[in-house]
Amino acid sequence: MRIGLDVMGGDYAPSAIIEGAVDMLGGLDNGVAIVLIGDENIITAEIEAHAPPNGNFEIVHASQVIGMGDHPTRAFSEKRDSSIAVGYGMLKKGLIDGFASAGNTGAMLVGASYSVNVIPGIFRPALAALVPGIDGNTSILLDIGINPDTKPDVLLQYGVLGSMYAHYVLGTDNPSVGLINIGEEETKGSSAVRSAYELMNDNPDINFVGNIEGHHLFGGRMPDVIVCDGFVGNVIVKEAEAFYLLCRKRGINDPFFERFNYENIGGTPIIGVNANVVIGHGVSRRKAVKNMLLQTIDVVKADLANKIKDRLQNGKY
Repeated sequence: MRIGLDVMGGDYAPSAIIEGAVDMLGGLDNGVAIVLIGDENIITAEIEAHAPPNGNFEIVHASQVIGMGDHPTRAFSEKRDSSIAVGYGMLKKGLIDGFASAGNTGAMLVGASYSVNVIPGIFRPALAALVPGIDGNTSILLDIGINPDTKPDVLLQYGVLGSMYAHYVLGTDNPSVGLINIGEEETKGSSAVRSAYELMNDNPDINFVGNIEGHHLFGGRMPDVIVCDGFVGNVIVKEAEAFYLLCRKRGINDPFFERFNYENIGGTPIIGVNANVVIGHGVSRRKAVKNMLLQTIDVVKADLANKIKDRLQNGKY
């Protein structure tokens, strides 16, 4: 297994990215290699500064960088030798099995759509986030930002995609699926959400348990998969980050609240494209980068993209 890592992407690149990669050394399974993608001279200098064991990294040179403030589509098109574009090129050719970056999120999404492409039959890919529960369980929430205004059939498909992620990556048998709404009754919510409820309730391919409300999040009643449009999902994720920071500022130390720390999660997988891609937080430092790599390895091991393709080819939604 070969995991490509964009060394030049992120607010604290390249140092924090190399530090996170170095922290992975010694804990990698046999046959797992990390491929560092970026300016070779900068990468070599950073590796020498951190003095990891020799021969553990492969370096692939990329002469350009897509900055955090660059226009995603234009930058990806014009900077063909950027670390993001080179990484996607390697992913498309099968030279790496997974690609991780804490760089420009928009450019990563553009690269996923233009380089490795959306899986045929997928209406819209989704960004997914892990949501901790007070009972120790972990749920998956999607979408968290790609599609702020989502049609009912897309929400249904998110339930299918989320179920596959929960089963193959998180190891959950027959994962339950809930739909975020302003009430538990099926008559509540916008027209899109009400229609999605009907579609999900009638679909035998998912274990739909009905609507859930915001106060069910992080508690003991969370379904394994939580479906919403990207607008709602993004608000939930950002609010969770804010709540974690408030706890820190108030001096509240509790293992549960540490599960809200994005550094412990690492990154967000893009579900529904033809390859394994994980996007990290732009402010990722070494701990977050390490966990982003670990999550990418888990997604590759699960072979999620191919399992989604197989399911759609077999005629299942």
